[in-house]
Amino acid sequence: MFGKAKKQRQIIINSEKLETRVAFLNSGKLEEYKLERSDAASAPGSVYIGRIVNIETTLQAAFVDIGEDRNAFLPFREMLPATSDMAESIRNSDKNSTEKPQTPLSRRLDKIVSRIKNLKAKRLTEKDIPNLFPVGTEILLQIVKGPIGNKGPRGTMEISLAGRYIVLLPFADTIGLSRKIEDKKERTRLKQIMNELQIPKGFGCICRTNAEERKKVFLKRDLDTLLELWNRMETADIKPGYPALLYKEPTLLEKTVRDSLTEDIDEVVIDDKNGFAYVKTLMTRIAGSSITRKLTHYKKANPVFDAYNVEEQINSIFERVVHLDGGGYICIDETEALISIDVNTGVRKGKDHPETILHTNLAACVEIARHLRLRDIGGLVVVDFIDMRSQKDRDMVLKLMRKLVREDRAKSTVLPISRLGLMQMTRQREGESVLATVFDPCPYCEGKGKIESATTVSVHIQRRLKEILARHQRHRDLALRVFVHPSILARLKNEDNALITELENQYGHMLSFRADPALHHSKFRIIDPDTDTEF
Repeated sequence: MFGKAKKQRQIIINSEKLETRVAFLNSGKLEEYKLERSDAASAPGSVYIGRIVNIETTLQAAFVDIGEDRNAFLPFREMLPATSDMAESIRNSDKNSTEKPQTPLSRRLDKIVSRIKNLKAKRLTEKDIPNLFPVGTEILLQIVKGPIGNKGPRGTMEISLAGRYIVLLPFADTIGLSRKIEDKKERTRLKQIMNELQIPKGFGCICRTNAEERKKVFLKRDLDTLLELWNRMETADIKPGYPALLYKEPTLLEKTVRDSLTEDIDEVVIDDKNGFAYVKTLMTRIAGSSITRKLTHYKKANPVFDAYNVEEQINSIFERVVHLDGGGYICIDETEALISIDVNTGVRKGKDHPETILHTNLAACVEIARHLRLRDIGGLVVVDFIDMRSQKDRDMVLKLMRKLVREDRAKSTVLPISRLGLMQMTRQREGESVLATVFDPCPYCEGKGKIESATTVSVHIQRRLKEILARHQRHRDLALRVFVHPSILARLKNEDNALITELENQYGHMLSFRADPALHHSKFRIIDPDTDTEF
């Protein structure tokens, strides 16, 4: 393990050109895993000016052109005025507010904004939507869920911009406080701070859980940053009359620092020099310079995820079977309709005792909650627990599962175990699961299995090459030859050609690539052509 003293809670970041990976460890155990690709589009949180191109009354939804490959799906209920259920309202007035300045883009948004304000003043139903928003109407839209499978991104007209401590609501006057803040004294203190902030007229704010124990200056700085962001959106130089991206959701690095760098994090480790400088700047701006003492730049040749035993744990994310402590296992299957999870006691002779069944089901709860986070899967989840005859045991399992999902950032709802022994639950999801991101449908089995995508294989090859080159920096005459499947070679010669050249220049070694049709799509070989030694 890298580092002299073992840390309890760590954030390990592997930052590369094509991919950024973030692992959250608790005493060395992987608790959460995030993955971001550089070519990802329609990220949840991004804000667009779009144009309605189709109204489907049977689906109770509109389809909106946002200038991307696929139109956004906008349910009628997301077009109606609504108040957020995230927070308890503190006040609903514009006291201590200032007038919002007129800007070039705001003149284009005037029609959209006035339409939203008019809607808020009326009692409307979903039946009114087709008349209020005919085809061709220009609207402001925020993505709440990225593309999943063949489905386009999902949107809402309830716009919000999240900071570390504040959520800015550009079209709401209400000031709110997160219900997750439970301490009464802290709630009173934060309410007073929120009422003292100079919030422009027509804007609303929600105080996030991260604001606990933070001084007013941090909340004010966060609010100023969000208002500056909104001002940049309004003054953006965009082509009139066309769909446009006004705001792109921050990168995974930014969101990790903004949302996850809490006081209980002992260490943040990143392996990229530029990423290290960027994260350090972010940490200083968001939480003060003192917190940067937790930041470490990992410089060793051995990959950072290997050094912290993360890579091995990530591999378990893609396994269908997950073994439980003390025996038993669970089987996780992702389907288009739902996530199916089956709990088993394992191979035993004779009849299982109620105590054994309860112990296995409780252990399954812990791993199910963990793997929902690790795999970033959601939607409808159905868990087939081992049958328990005692209602007391069923209640114990339900209580534990509800406690565990409360620790998840994604909102979850858990229903009691049915008579058939099934627990139904839902988990909020914003995009593709990790499995769907890393793998493409297998062409060899017509989509029944999974293979790694060309991008993923390219990432593996470059990661392996970087490790080998770093270990052999002193051998100036070293040359490497890489054998890959022809489809991977096409990727390396075209999209990733500049990255390969950069790798050669960085380490001063020659790299050559050869196609080998006999190789499996996701396999590759790296050899020294002079000695025919395989690495």
